[in-house]
Amino acid sequence: MIALASLLAVILVSLLITRVATVALVLTGLSRESARFQARSALSGVGFTTSEAEGVVNHPIRRRVVMLLMLLGGAGTVTVLGTLFLSFASTEPAQRTTRVAVLLGGLFALLLLARSRWLDRRLTAVIAWGLERWTDLQARDYAALLRLGGTYAVMEIGVRPGDWVAGRTLRELALRDEGVVVLGVSRADGVYLGAPRFDTEIHPRETLLVYGRSPRVRELDRRAAGPAGDEMHERAAEEHRVMLAEESAHSEGPPEP
Repeated sequence: MIALASLLAVILVSLLITRVATVALVLTGLSRESARFQARSALSGVGFTTSEAEGVVNHPIRRRVVMLLMLLGGAGTVTVLGTLFLSFASTEPAQRTTRVAVLLGGLFALLLLARSRWLDRRLTAVIAWGLERWTDLQARDYAALLRLGGTYAVMEIGVRPGDWVAGRTLRELALRDEGVVVLGVSRADGVYLGAPRFDTEIHPRETLLVYGRSPRVRELDRRAAGPAGDEMHERAAEEHRVMLAEESAHSEGPPEP
């Protein structure tokens, strides 16, 4: 039973290590989902090749976190396999059945702990506090700050000839009237303009990085030039004004008697 307890302890430590790494990656600007995926990939040694993985490798702090996870993951795998062998190699069939039941029960309990939102919130707060106190990581969960999820998202719009946005400046487009904010513009030659000015003109073969409600951004991506596109812009701006008025009235609450 000592070997089984050691095995469950190793798994518990692995979960804690993954959680610490996830919070550390979130503090560098990754979304929580991406950070959790990258942390688990590094610890397990799977090593998925994605654009997110490239962003991790090119970031010095993220790279150090992932390198540590890869080192710990290799040692953890050897420890788990060795402990499993010691637990079941020299036991009677009846003892093996009991140990399998204990192992399954322990794994189920760890699964419940890993899925506990109450524990996740408190553990995340403690880890973030420790990382801020003893490291130089900046506590900025950008996905939470931008309220990503639900109807809001950061998306890319590829500009094609004949699109409504092509050939106009950001001032002429007035996308803020629709509740859409242009965060950056990727030029066709690879130059990136962060926080572009209102006199920035948009051309075909460029890419806009925008923030707004997903349905509105998707409609904007499909919007064609011409009177029909102008009419859709006016309709979208009016819908946004109505939405803001309703939200303002809701936040103010009912009038006092």
